[in-house]
Amino acid sequence: MKNVIFLISDQMQRHAVLEDPICQMDGLRRLCQEAVEFPNAHTVSPICSPARASLITGKLPHNHGMVDCTHTVPEYRAEYDKTSRSLPNILKDNGYHISYYGKWHIERSYNLEEFGIDEYETEKVIPKSKTTPLSRIIIKTKGYKDSTICGVYEEDESQSEEHYIYNKTMAFIDNHLESKDTCDKPFCSFISTYAPHDPYVVPKQVFDLYEGADILLPEDWEDEKTQRPMIYHRLHEVWRNLTQEQIKNIIRCYYSSCTLVDIQLRRLILFLEARGIYQDTMIVFLSDHGDMVGAHGLFCKGVTAFEQQYSIPLVMKFPQARYAGLKCMAYADTCDVLPTVLDELDIPALDDIDGKSLLPFFSAKPSLFSYTVAEFFGQRYSYTQRVIWSDGFKYVFNAFDYDELYDLKNDPKETNNLVNDPKLDTLKEKLVSLMWERAKETQDTYLLDAQYFMHRFLPVGPSTGNHGSAQFEIFNNSF
Repeated sequence: MKNVIFLISDQMQRHAVLEDPICQMDGLRRLCQEAVEFPNAHTVSPICSPARASLITGKLPHNHGMVDCTHTVPEYRAEYDKTSRSLPNILKDNGYHISYYGKWHIERSYNLEEFGIDEYETEKVIPKSKTTPLSRIIIKTKGYKDSTICGVYEEDESQSEEHYIYNKTMAFIDNHLESKDTCDKPFCSFISTYAPHDPYVVPKQVFDLYEGADILLPEDWEDEKTQRPMIYHRLHEVWRNLTQEQIKNIIRCYYSSCTLVDIQLRRLILFLEARGIYQDTMIVFLSDHGDMVGAHGLFCKGVTAFEQQYSIPLVMKFPQARYAGLKCMAYADTCDVLPTVLDELDIPALDDIDGKSLLPFFSAKPSLFSYTVAEFFGQRYSYTQRVIWSDGFKYVFNAFDYDELYDLKNDPKETNNLVNDPKLDTLKEKLVSLMWERAKETQDTYLLDAQYFMHRFLPVGPSTGNHGSAQFEIFNNSF
């Protein structure tokens, strides 16, 4: 059996780490040369817990139940379905010795034994790193607490949490290889870094790597957001008073935070090579979601449906560097990781998942059709959204305001919302129909049964109703 390592970053934007030459990611770029990269990979949710639960279950948020972050809402608003089989459970049943170090944030129990994980240390118990502040940028908003968005500290990267959890994993692998109880088993390790999640706080040693870097103000910082949901305008107000120097400094800290993760990746590769197991080990590198990093005048993530927070790095290195250097252009999402890994390991996938194996797309013709859908249930303020990508276009269903339609091939920066262009009515109906198909496939009755007059916002409806509501017909008389 093959060893597997999952490298999960938090809030890492794909464009920054894989397309912007200013962002120093030598380890990740080396990994890409020996791996498959998915330029059209998207998260199924732009916030942590729903996306992370989808990763380990292969299910969309409405099916695994964790539709919001564990710390932001009470249990009745987001509760993980413990009947769902998880990826570590499946690997454990197939003889794997499993570890998990770093941020969990999937469900509330933090009892990782229930998920088949043998050794772990999560944010609940990881010791806090010493960080002596040298500089910081604080966001002040009247009536809200002052909050740090970025900063630089004195201690070097060896004192960071990222260094710590990578060391824990390396120790686990050494013990696994040396113990007579485990050396004949395959291992699976999950390494989940907090970086580059905000606040983007980094060691001076890494921050200094960007000395003299030509970091530019985002072209769309002053995006007027014409015909965008009004909430996008309101969110920009939080950042409007930043100076150009501050904006560039925040971006520099974000890039430095990504590089901090990359330094650990490079250490891990050297470690695996020294033990002679790098070539035989499958490595999956991804992020739970992205970050705006100044695009459209915004930082962090949330209700804004731009590519900066939905497009994620997804890189899979297969044993013996099979498919090395391939860019798989299929539309992929977080749910696809579980079935793809199981397919590679010759372990049967579950019947009740929403993801697909990506292996068939590696040798497929470019015309092979694919699309993907993401869900957002709005965190504390409950903004319902669905996002669909297909054939270079993206449609955003905003139940609370304007919908959005972008031509990502000709307008990759999403400057022009085409949703009100009558010449594109047929395209809009096609994309929305695909969204409904995905809802039917995954039994998204929350959306499918929104048949009431006050819910009819979309260009075309699901065609048929009563997907799960027949038992409630006593509340809605028919005539």
